[in-house]
Parts: sequence; C-alpha cells; structure tokens
Amino acid sequence: MTQTDEDDAIILNVTTMDGKTQALAALEGWRAMEVIRDYGLPIKAECGGACACATCHVYVAQDWVDKLVPPTEEEEDMLDQAFEVQENSRLSCQILMTPELSGLELTLAPGSEP
Repeated sequence: MTQTDEDDAIILNVTTMDGKTQALAALEGWRAMEVIRDYGLPIKAECGGACACATCHVYVAQDWVDKLVPPTEEEEDMLDQAFEVQENSRLSCQILMTPELSGLELTLAPGSEP
C-alpha cells in the first residue's frame, strides 16, 4: 500500500476470544466476515456469507451498534441459533464495510471459532 492508500483504508478492529485485538484493513463493500476470514483469524463462517448459519456471530462494541444498518428478520432468525446472543450480537456476514464504519470494533463470539 502507498501512504495515500493507508490513509484511506477502512479499519476493522477485531478482538478474538483470547482477548487479542487486531486492526485489519478492509475494502469498501466487503463483508466484515470476509475481512476477518481473509486475515486468518479464527472464524468458522460456514455458509460463506449467505446468512444461512450463525457461525460468524460477533459482538459489536456499544459505540458502534447504532451506526450499523439494523439487522434483517433473516439475520435475527439466524442469531436465534447462535450461542450466548446479546443485544449487540450481529452476524459479521451482514456487516458491509464502508468508510463510515472505519474503526468498527467487533469481538468474535462463542460458536464462531473453527
């Protein structure tokens, strides 16, 4: 990346279940799940982004919850199958990265590990 590319990068901050946080550069339009998976972090993501499972379950930092597009009924139905669902639970395959979401903080949830 050039310096300009780095300045324009969309950053996704991901905390794994062992408490380690990594800042990942994301491309606009990519799903958060794809970014997490492509960096090799431990996420199962079995359906590959089709919103057909709950294995990419994450917790969204409270400061970011209201900045995301609300979950669809389909996503809420899938979250019913996830472990330890909380009010800030989302499926990372349903979060599309945009410049406005640069700095987004997600924590991998139980059941998302491979």
